[in-house]
Amino acid sequence: MMKFKMTMGTAVVMAALLAALSGCQKQEGPAETAGKKVDQAVEKAGEKIEEVKEKAGEKIEQAGQELKDSTKSDEKK
Repeated sequence: MMKFKMTMGTAVVMAALLAALSGCQKQEGPAETAGKKVDQAVEKAGEKIEEVKEKAGEKIEQAGQELKDSTKSDEKK
């Protein structure tokens, strides 16, 4: 009987601790909020840089092809 009371008491205490800990969620401070905004801005900037890099690569390839084509036409003359 004593063991049963001890087990039940421990279970009640554990349940109370779990309930208390789950309710104590830490609030974000201003530094954490600012950090998240900076992270988002850096991510967006990185995406834009990738887009510009891809477009520049395409333009360079196009210019190279045009140069190659014009060289071939000059050789035929």
